[in-house]
Amino acid sequence: MRTLLLIFLFVSFYAKGQVITGQHCGYDFTSYLVVKVHEKGKSETIQNLRITIADSLGREVINVNNLLSWTKRNEPLVFTMNYKIDKNGVRVANDSPDSRWYFPFAKDQYLLSVTNTFKAENYFLKVEDVDGDENGGAFETQLIQLYPFNMYVLCSSENERQAQQFGPRTNRPIEVFLNKK
Repeated sequence: MRTLLLIFLFVSFYAKGQVITGQHCGYDFTSYLVVKVHEKGKSETIQNLRITIADSLGREVINVNNLLSWTKRNEPLVFTMNYKIDKNGVRVANDSPDSRWYFPFAKDQYLLSVTNTFKAENYFLKVEDVDGDENGGAFETQLIQLYPFNMYVLCSSENERQAQQFGPRTNRPIEVFLNKK
C-alpha cells in the first residue's frame, strides 16, 4: 500500500512539473540586432555597407566558440541584409510579386542573430562603406554604442517582462544616419 502511495505521489508531482515548464518559443536563447541605415532626410536603406560588432577601438569582435552568436563560430560578427522569399521559402529578388520578408520584423534592414546572454553595452556597432562599387566609399565610418534595449527579443514571455520596465522599448531597429564624406 505504501509503495502504491509513493508511486501515485511521484506521478502527480512529475505531471505537475511538466505543466509548469510550458512550451518553448522557437527563438528561445536568441535575440536579433536590427539596423536601419540611411542618409539624413531620406528613407531608403543604404545598400552594400559593412556593419559589424566592434570593441571600443573599432576592432571587429570575433565570435569565439559561439559565445556571442549561435552562427558563424570563430568569425567576426557581421550583419546581413534581410531578403525576400516566396511561398515555398526560396530566396527571390526583392521586387518579386507574392514575396514576403524572411524576417518580417526587419523589412529592408540589416540584421544579426546574437545569444540572449549578449552584453550589448560592452560593444559598439561599426558602420562602414568599404564596398566602393555601389556607394563609391561615399559615407563616413561610424562607431555607435550598443545598449540592451537595442536587441529584438522575439519570445512573448521575455517581451512581457520587458514591457513592464521603464525606459526605451526593445524591438525597434537601431537607426543610423550616415553622412557623406
